[in-house]
Amino acid sequence: MSYLLLIETSTKVCSAALSKDGEVEGVIEENNQGYSHSSQLTVFVKKVIDEAGISFEQLDGVAVSCGPGSYTGLRIGVSVAKGLCYALEIPLIGVDTLKSLAVMMLKSKKDEMNNQTDVLLCPMIDARRMEVYNSVFDCQLNEVKPVSADVVDSDTFTGLLKGHKIMFFGDGAMKCKKVIDSANAYFFDDVFPSAVGMAGLAHDKFLNRKFEDTAYFEPFYLKDFIAGKPKVKGLFG
Repeated sequence: MSYLLLIETSTKVCSAALSKDGEVEGVIEENNQGYSHSSQLTVFVKKVIDEAGISFEQLDGVAVSCGPGSYTGLRIGVSVAKGLCYALEIPLIGVDTLKSLAVMMLKSKKDEMNNQTDVLLCPMIDARRMEVYNSVFDCQLNEVKPVSADVVDSDTFTGLLKGHKIMFFGDGAMKCKKVIDSANAYFFDDVFPSAVGMAGLAHDKFLNRKFEDTAYFEPFYLKDFIAGKPKVKGLFG
């Protein structure tokens, strides 16, 4: 029996869950408070552990969504995960954000999928303006298009859309709807990253001992972080 704490902070969603042998035992998440992870995450972690009736010492590992996504959100999630792994002397597991988002699509839209073998999944995370972090998977979660940061236009997915229906989802999908003009393109505005989507992926990595080096692990940012100029008058001139 294995208990894994699951942490997802790659977007505006702040989510913590507990899994037991790959099955979700409980989840606490918030999708309406913007980037408030620094104040919410540790509260959510403690609450999900308490509600499960176990202690932190019973955890066998901590899994964290490792990107791509928000620079600040990812750093907060990874920092909390590392701190717990150090303190409890348990392994750290990194889970691909886009792949776990694809899991959420499969879980929540079974009817829309309708067992169609030609359907592809395209999770998208907003990267500002018309750029999105994205990847494409088949329904068995095999990677069809590797992760990339793309400025989406009418030609971005033309090749894949000629032979497949593609489900676009995540917080970057709807802004792309107006430029992806195809009868094979379907858009969903209610599928977002969640620690729930990490459970099975994290469990598989735990069983196969695919752990991260806790000391040196860094999130997968995909793009370099560019700090904005402070908007408060009087700071730095």
